[in-house]
Amino acid sequence: MKSIIKHKNFTKTMLIGLVLVTLQSCFVAKEYDRPELIANEALYRTDNLPTDSVSMADVSWKTIFTDSFLNEYIAEGLENNMDVRIAIQQMAAANAYAKQGKAGYFPTLSVGPNYTRQEFSENSQFGSIFSGGLDTYDVTAKLSWEADIWGKIRSNKRATQAAYLQSVSGHQAVKTQLISSIANTYYNLLALDAQLEVTKQTIETRKSGVETIKALKDAGNVTQVAVDQNIAQYNSARALQVDLETAIFKAENTLSILLGRSAQHFERSSLDAQKIQQDIALGVPATLLNNRPDVMAAEYGLINAFELTNVANSSFYPSLTLTASGGLQSLQLDDLFNTSSLFATVVGGLTQPLLNQRKLRTQKEVAIANQESALLNFKKTLLIAGNEVSNALYTYKAETEKFQFRKNEVESLRQAESHSEELLKNGYANYLDLLTARQSALSAELNVIDTKLQQLVSIVDLYEALGGGWK
Repeated sequence: MKSIIKHKNFTKTMLIGLVLVTLQSCFVAKEYDRPELIANEALYRTDNLPTDSVSMADVSWKTIFTDSFLNEYIAEGLENNMDVRIAIQQMAAANAYAKQGKAGYFPTLSVGPNYTRQEFSENSQFGSIFSGGLDTYDVTAKLSWEADIWGKIRSNKRATQAAYLQSVSGHQAVKTQLISSIANTYYNLLALDAQLEVTKQTIETRKSGVETIKALKDAGNVTQVAVDQNIAQYNSARALQVDLETAIFKAENTLSILLGRSAQHFERSSLDAQKIQQDIALGVPATLLNNRPDVMAAEYGLINAFELTNVANSSFYPSLTLTASGGLQSLQLDDLFNTSSLFATVVGGLTQPLLNQRKLRTQKEVAIANQESALLNFKKTLLIAGNEVSNALYTYKAETEKFQFRKNEVESLRQAESHSEELLKNGYANYLDLLTARQSALSAELNVIDTKLQQLVSIVDLYEALGGGWK
């Protein structure tokens, strides 16, 4: 008789196992494969597509920037900037969820004492036996464990891990952007300092020019109109000085925020002292996938959405759960810790969802839509990255070429100003020629400084576009 019962139990076990294997063959959690992306040759818009995998993004910012003041400010910003510190806290929160995802394989266990008081109806079955009521004391431990038959727990673990890595990449992106912002703000301050110095020199020149034009007017060589025009130019330069000092004040305040400081003055070098000694190396476009933090974050977002789709699909299949409880139970508190009070229960259950108010189907449809959205965001981020590299590279080449033209322009206009002033003194030129030459010369000098600034900024932008700074 016992052998027959054992045979029946074995048959039931084999049948359940066969059903589970059959169902599992219908669904297996998919493995993530990086989607087909834009061809490398189409990502950078340049006549000379790089073939070397070496990129300037692999070079430390301490090497890219040689100014000691700038390096000091970047180091301080990376330590104290509020956005960086916020990103660190977001990364810590994501890490906590990742740890929870890893713990999905383990059972849940709870234990605790309980007291139950039951009052029975006198007309009930138990009321006739237990008059008044019944007290029950127990100390119970409960354990529950779900078998990862369909890979749901594994997929959820991968999803939380991808979310954590996405937050890490987000932190890296903040660092890259911060380095770029500090460098650009610092260079902008140097350019404003240079423009202010040129403006002050111009003010002194125009101040003496007013005295000269007054003497020419007294000599009958020019009219009062010429004097008024020169005074107007002098005051225009003074107004420009005020604008530049205001811009410097605001730029210093911007740098203060980036460094996590209160608003204050900053020590700095000069624009002429800035030298970019690093070779311009783009690396093949594929390096953006490993260098650009925002591109990496977008792909981790795609992986997260992909794994959550696996979780949603697995929810349609039955779950195998094992539960066990045990402990001590007694009607009398004094007998609670007696060996006769021991009890244990083990239950194994296979649950197949049937009707669930469409929640599982909705979950799957939302997961699929989120995955497609994440894929499009990944591709868009990569396209934007390639576009930013192309723009920065083209701007650097254009500003470098334009710089020499600007310098030649300044030299010619300064000569024109000097000749016009000399001719006016000797009565061979119109005062309007001198005014025009002076104004053009000042504008040209300011443009030279701006071109130098844009050249430096384009290098910083290219470094950021390639994903440099966070390593």
